[in-house]
Amino acid sequence: MMTEVSSRPMEVREWSPYVSNGGTVLALAGKDFAIIAGDTRLSEGYSIHTRECPRVKQLTPQVCIATAGMQGDAIALHKRLEWRSKSFLFEHGSPMSVVAVARLLSYMLYQKRFFPYYTWNLVAGIDDEGKGAVFTYDPVGNIERVPFSCSGSAEPLIQPLVDSQIGGTNQTMPTRFLIENLTIEDGISFVRDAFTSAGERDIYTGDAVDIFVITQDGVQTEHFLLKKD
Repeated sequence: MMTEVSSRPMEVREWSPYVSNGGTVLALAGKDFAIIAGDTRLSEGYSIHTRECPRVKQLTPQVCIATAGMQGDAIALHKRLEWRSKSFLFEHGSPMSVVAVARLLSYMLYQKRFFPYYTWNLVAGIDDEGKGAVFTYDPVGNIERVPFSCSGSAEPLIQPLVDSQIGGTNQTMPTRFLIENLTIEDGISFVRDAFTSAGERDIYTGDAVDIFVITQDGVQTEHFLLKKD
């Protein structure tokens, strides 16, 4: 008895070492402060693994990092950075500056360029002149200092809002959120609104947002609840 051979091409299931766990991070640099924030939803596909996943980590009294993307890589990267920052403190007796942390992260990402961390990172802090600083990266370590930046699954939704309301790009009417005159209170209010709006459209952003406000006096945090659906 002859067996009919299917003419359909053979399907090969390919394994990938990477997975996207979503999430969104946002940072703003003011005159004498910086704000960095990240939502707490950890998901994969249409499943939510946890609603309480912190994406922002404080590395020194005046420097924080926020990471979206693959959670496993984010944890590994944060552990390496934390260990290096603690080693620097023990050896030199003072914490790393935000510029030093930013450059160190760039080197770490570039070292892994052939098997990169699947992460989108922002570093924020206070520089040596007392000004707010924000640094943004691509996955292989290209670094840029910017006044504000957003990364992650809701970047296409939040970044245009930041450009218009914080950067004042192509605006015919004045906005009270311009980066030159931004206050801490207005910055926090903007971050809340941005994540609330993004949560309405992006299923990978939601549940809550952790907001870290960095000043010369240290870091203050706020946990702002978002929609859970």
